Amino acid sequence: MPKNKKKIGAYWAASCGGCDVALLGLHERILDLLDFADIAFWPAATDFKYEDLKGYGKNELDLTFFNGGIRTSENEEIAKLLREKSEILVAYGSCAHQGGIPGLANMSGKNELFDTVYKQTPTSNNPDNTVPLESTKRNGEVLNLPEIEDRVRSLDGVVEVDYTVPGCPPPPELTEDFLDLLTKGELPEKGSVVAGSKTVCDECSREWNRETIDELSRPQEVEIDPEKCLLDQGIICMGPVTRSGCGGSCPEVNMPCKGCFGPPPKVEDQGTEMLNSLASVLQLGEEGQALEQEREMLSSLPDPIGTFYTFSLSNSIFGGKVSEGGENDRT
Repeated sequence: MPKNKKKIGAYWAASCGGCDVALLGLHERILDLLDFADIAFWPAATDFKYEDLKGYGKNELDLTFFNGGIRTSENEEIAKLLREKSEILVAYGSCAHQGGIPGLANMSGKNELFDTVYKQTPTSNNPDNTVPLESTKRNGEVLNLPEIEDRVRSLDGVVEVDYTVPGCPPPPELTEDFLDLLTKGELPEKGSVVAGSKTVCDECSREWNRETIDELSRPQEVEIDPEKCLLDQGIICMGPVTRSGCGGSCPEVNMPCKGCFGPPPKVEDQGTEMLNSLASVLQLGEEGQALEQEREMLSSLPDPIGTFYTFSLSNSIFGGKVSEGGENDRT
């Protein structure tokens, strides 16, 4: 590789793969990136092996985009290895940033997950109740698989992260902005989330009248007014508690924000902050009955955890399922 070029890497952990596609979604701009840097490690796109990565020196990779949460021992091992080999490590996308949708599995223990996936689905044909094992011996050969960890964690739960580019997946414009800062040597201080500093509501073109609501609806259940705030229409939109930077793209097409950019500055927990926001707009009756009415209204939602913590359960205050004894269920 020419000495004047940077070396970049990309890795796909516990995620759907959309973030790797998002990098390719730069289209012709990826050529600008390749003028600036050479790909030194990207298993999803090129034929790199872990041994190639292990052969690099400390901080030999100038930049690595890491997408996906930490679900397995393999994810954790490679995260630590990439941290050692990378001068700059970027949490790229919602799963690396907040645990993402895979983090919703934290509402179940590991054994419960295996039972559901391998034994209880309507299409399962598993009379022997076989589940994946970490080590299996067959015909004198041993197959070893990565261990499924008790919890899905975000990347910063395992290693130090230098920058975060949020989104599910990050929009091309945001990735381009980050690369522009990189190539110009103008990156912000380490630890920054490279996106907006306000909320999605600040970018949304809908008119918010702060109306009180007496019923919660899902988008497919009502006819949506394209000019009116979704919350004013009784549709839970996470825009008030989600970092700006996406241009309000989901509300623009009549879909509520689900929170993929994570919380804005000074918001620790998206879900509880959203519940606080809802409490101010729900039309409730007598003060003594307000809490019960709020519970009844929220119970009409088929999936409260999935609604308020679609992307951020791993990094929420409680992190997932809690056992009767008050401890996080890690079985």
